[in-house]
Amino acid sequence: MSKPLSDHDRKKQISVRGLAGVENVTELKSSFNRHLHFTLVKDRIVATKRDYYFALANTVRDHLVGRWIRTQQHYYDKDPKRVYYISLEFYMGRTLQNTMVNLALENACDEATYQLGLDMEELQEMEEDAGLGNGGLGRLAACFLDSMASLGLAAYGYGIRYEFGIFNQKIVNGWQVEEADDWLRFGNPWEKARPEYMRPVKFYGRTEHHPDGVKWVDTQVVLALPYDTPIPGYRNNIVNTMRLWSAKAPCDFNLKDFNVGGYIQAVLDRNLAENISRVLYPNDNFFEGKELRLKQEYFVVSATLQDIIRRFKVSKFGSREVVRTDFNKLPDKVAIQLNDTHPAMAIPELMRVLVDEEQLDWDKAWDICVRTCAYTNHTVLPEALERWPIDLFAHLLPRHLEIIYEINRRHLENVAARFPGDHDRLCRMSLVEEGGQKRVNMAHLCIVGSHAVNGVAQIHSDILTATIFKDFYEMDPHKFQNKTNGITPRRWLVMCNPGLAEVIAERIGEDFIRDLDQLKGLLKYVNDEAFIRDIAKVKQENKLKFAAHLEEHYKVKINPNSMFDIQVKRIHEYKRQLLNCLHMITYYNRIKKEPNKQWTPRTVMIGGKAAPGYHTAKMIIRMITAIGEVINNDPVVGDRLKVIFLENYRVTLAEKAIPAADLSQQISTAGTEASGTGNMKFMLNGALTIGTMDGANVEMAEEAGDGNLFIFGMRVDDVTALDKKGYHAVDYYNRLPELKQAMDQISTGFFSPKQPDLFKEIVDMLMHHDRFKVFADYEDYIKCQEQVNELYKNPKEWTKKVIYNIAGSGKFSSDRTISQYAREIWGVEPTLEKIPAPDDI
Repeated sequence: MSKPLSDHDRKKQISVRGLAGVENVTELKSSFNRHLHFTLVKDRIVATKRDYYFALANTVRDHLVGRWIRTQQHYYDKDPKRVYYISLEFYMGRTLQNTMVNLALENACDEATYQLGLDMEELQEMEEDAGLGNGGLGRLAACFLDSMASLGLAAYGYGIRYEFGIFNQKIVNGWQVEEADDWLRFGNPWEKARPEYMRPVKFYGRTEHHPDGVKWVDTQVVLALPYDTPIPGYRNNIVNTMRLWSAKAPCDFNLKDFNVGGYIQAVLDRNLAENISRVLYPNDNFFEGKELRLKQEYFVVSATLQDIIRRFKVSKFGSREVVRTDFNKLPDKVAIQLNDTHPAMAIPELMRVLVDEEQLDWDKAWDICVRTCAYTNHTVLPEALERWPIDLFAHLLPRHLEIIYEINRRHLENVAARFPGDHDRLCRMSLVEEGGQKRVNMAHLCIVGSHAVNGVAQIHSDILTATIFKDFYEMDPHKFQNKTNGITPRRWLVMCNPGLAEVIAERIGEDFIRDLDQLKGLLKYVNDEAFIRDIAKVKQENKLKFAAHLEEHYKVKINPNSMFDIQVKRIHEYKRQLLNCLHMITYYNRIKKEPNKQWTPRTVMIGGKAAPGYHTAKMIIRMITAIGEVINNDPVVGDRLKVIFLENYRVTLAEKAIPAADLSQQISTAGTEASGTGNMKFMLNGALTIGTMDGANVEMAEEAGDGNLFIFGMRVDDVTALDKKGYHAVDYYNRLPELKQAMDQISTGFFSPKQPDLFKEIVDMLMHHDRFKVFADYEDYIKCQEQVNELYKNPKEWTKKVIYNIAGSGKFSSDRTISQYAREIWGVEPTLEKIPAPDDI
């Protein structure tokens, strides 16, 4: 029998990783050595693993730079319409491997490092995640950047270069503990500071009204320093830019005020200005109305709009001479996409620039503004909607408040003309909410100031027009669209699951990577024994690899033949990790009751961060760890059921966990999860989904076939009907013995013997004020989980369903999403054309 291939040799055979030509490898080795030489300072003879990582990163970066310059040259020559995607979050994860994939350098770099006696995977592990996001919204922005570059759009991502990203999560005695994420500690080889494009951003002050216009005076200035990160498209030689702004105090900060306690204090106070870009707010789907957050939102918007207008005025590459002054052309050359309401200040700021600085009349400026801006809504949860207090606005951004009042006055005039005498409608549609503390409703501002408003899955877009934005839809139905979210198949298949990508490529070729709809071509192999075997084998290899990772990092030993049942996402009541807990307890109780029965072995993994101020979410984590402590140490259960909390869930951990999953849990209450994108990643990577008819699950079931997902629970209409009737948790508790048993165990301290009332608040919430109706879906969920167990006992039938899912996941490529944004909102045409490569560096 032939000797099994080493991991290195096996990787060399994976064609999707690019060719390792001899010249290529030789060139990479000499480049690597050159960088290593300049990385090492005189007094260090021995290179560390981090030195090797930086040498490799800089070597790969060299291959980006020529393409980056060439791409920007190409845009200046062609002068296309440019797309500006403004987001407070870009959850990028690691960059090295993604860059190698998109530049087809992976095999060559692997071979070069191997010949130098290094292990590329070990070097990749040295890279810090760029965790500049909380979850779905920030990761979506990252996928969109990849797709915009891969589709040849002249697009720019604009955001904030947070010094500290999403906190690192430690689990200590079962509780979440937060640690600052000092991701820039060792430097970031992927960014380039651009001090020549520094911009001033103004705050506070007051307005003066003169016959020739309005002046915003006595302001405090903070400088915005841009850092550029290259965004390579997939093998098309295009490299776009993500520009993140960092806050810098001006040299004269506080020194001009004689009332400051002297020079030293003035210099120390520079920190106050620079705090703007210090830290990412760690809330997901929750609005915290803090002044620093509003400052961050205006900071990114003001700096970005100055940049957009500078680039609009200057059209030839490398020139700063003003050549374009007619702002009527702005909507033909610029599209601004607002990722949720966080960058909503772009609307009043663009109006301020056009009216106060460029001296346009209001109506002309407003027409330009609306035709330029578009808004994506990401949630219907009321606690997530941004509603800023008027007095905070008046203090921080007095001119913008005046502009918002004027936008509102004209808007309400239009509403009154369309719906005469409907006073209630005027109140509902106002940008300014009266009653108690007056607030600006930022979603209303975005709708009024944009030409397009979209939800992120069909069911979500339908809910928007039927409920929270119904009045606006009746006024302007043409504005409202759907753009179902997607994920990039480069990171979420080729990079994280090369084994699966290769098995697919062997059957249908490699073009599916840039046209994911081609996965439908796998349908003809659904009964092919060899293909079924190959798909199952890749899954098993991924499970073994992930099991080894868990053993190494968490010291837990798991049964790789058990079903890997995974729920990873932010911890939130609406995502119903508690429903998952109730299933784990119920399954545990059943095994205990009949220990000699043939149970389907399961390893349940739950991961995700809780916002530091979200007490209930932190208690949910404690409950998961407590359940694990009991179940994992019960000898009767053995390895038939294990519960693991995946600590510090982040992009890099997702890339390891998702390819190993058998079952993906997407169990939010119908009507609460706008879309979800993790659901799509699991589907593409060969997991089956147990889920409610919520978010993109609905469309996943449509694409893969209803019978190929485990769908359970109330639909949106059922939830609405139950709300009308009244939800009484106690009725379910009394009617369902297994639910009662589980709840009684939680409330009497079975899972917390040292602190029997530890979970009293959770029990109280579930029994008396559960907005998300966990008990209402319990019975159907448990039945559905029984079907999951049954099917898992038949590996062949299970794998057939997996193939239907993979074949149906083409729709969920962010390339499709971005093509729709491009054609239907931005008015630009995507292309799969390559531009010429620069001469080899």
